Amino acid sequence: MVALTPNPSYSVTIQLRIPNRAGTLANVTQAIANVGGSLGNIELVERDLKFLIRNITVDASSEKHAGDIVDAVKAVPEIEILKVLDRTFAIHQGGKITVESRIPLTVQSDLAMAYTPGVGRVCQAIAEKPEQVYDLTVKSNMVAIVTDGSAVLGLGNLGPEAAMPVMEGKAMLFKEFAGVNAFPICLATQDVEEIVRTVKYLAPVFGGVNLEDIAAPRCFEIEQRLKAETDIPIFHDDQHGTAIVSLAALFNALKLVKKDLQSVKIVINGAGAAGVAIAKLLRQAGATDIWMCDSKGIISSQRDNLTPEKQAFAVAASGTLAEAMQDADIFLGVSAPGVVTPAMVTSMAKDPIVFAMANPIPEIQPELIMDKVAVVATGRSDYPNQINNVLAFPGVFRGALDCRASSITTNMCLQAAQAIASLVSPAQLDREHIIPSVFDQRVAAAVAAAVGQAARQDGVARR
Repeated sequence: MVALTPNPSYSVTIQLRIPNRAGTLANVTQAIANVGGSLGNIELVERDLKFLIRNITVDASSEKHAGDIVDAVKAVPEIEILKVLDRTFAIHQGGKITVESRIPLTVQSDLAMAYTPGVGRVCQAIAEKPEQVYDLTVKSNMVAIVTDGSAVLGLGNLGPEAAMPVMEGKAMLFKEFAGVNAFPICLATQDVEEIVRTVKYLAPVFGGVNLEDIAAPRCFEIEQRLKAETDIPIFHDDQHGTAIVSLAALFNALKLVKKDLQSVKIVINGAGAAGVAIAKLLRQAGATDIWMCDSKGIISSQRDNLTPEKQAFAVAASGTLAEAMQDADIFLGVSAPGVVTPAMVTSMAKDPIVFAMANPIPEIQPELIMDKVAVVATGRSDYPNQINNVLAFPGVFRGALDCRASSITTNMCLQAAQAIASLVSPAQLDREHIIPSVFDQRVAAAVAAAVGQAARQDGVARR
């Protein structure tokens, strides 16, 4: 396995006291380089004739690697470490989001209108015309981010409290990328009936619900039930966000290799929420030859006890993932680290496309196959072609909220994927640029416009 690239998620700031003498700082930076640390900012905090105090920021590849870097600095003669700060934990102190008033309360008349007695008039107006709740409250721009903590990132069933940092981060992304207000709802139950009932009870406050980090197959039933029993958009991002961005990237990758979606053989490894949703959206987009694999190999019609979701993609063939990948044009991985070898990639068809999206460690490290594939993508930010859901969900909800959609349709997802893909111009398109940057300010607006138009085509827009 190739060593992971140092990245900001494991970055530390080391505060040092060092002699005020030429060459001393160079000894520190050399020690960091010797253990593979990636040097960032160097800040002078204080100085006198004898000593300097500096903050040095270093990216590591793991917690152990960060510890090795600190130990290497400690070993430099005449260096005193004053403090070590884990930068990721530091930004989470006190939480990452807050609630602020939209209007000032500075005089008595402000209070009389915003609260009692004036607010009573607004309550009566909504009671008489319930649809005014969208105009007169936060509902028109508020999303619930709902989880039971059963499938947190790739970490597993950590529970609702441990899921909070992810949900707070999601709320930040909604606000920063699309101006959508969102709030974490982490439920202390993993019972389908209780989750559905609770979300229905909360629905009057929210214009939409983003389901997050709920384990399969339970997530499928929860989403289906809520779609049927509520009149607001329900979107399971682990399914549909991943599917939208994967399809967008695939549209552009196929242009590079001059192949058609309708004629390629696609292997998907991972039959959980993301894998099933990708397969469904690919099928809706025109793909016909899809082989899905799980931990037991090819999902074959000869196997017993398949879930309905797996049964829908069962094929006549059986065998291992390696056998499935032979002569495949496309590999899409939403599974586990290191399950694909270079030999398996070599067995694929000419100009293969590999999306190894397991996080934080891909199904195969891109360095191992760069000369064997036409295009490679991962879920990581430190490689080209990051398949990141933030390209989809902020714009999807922006579009759905703006047209007051009652649901999210397949057509809305397909149009979102097309909109994302279209932002990479023919002049920009190459093997390391098949998808726009997550910081491309055009993305959310383009996705929102496409989603709103599709909602109107499908008859689910209410304005």
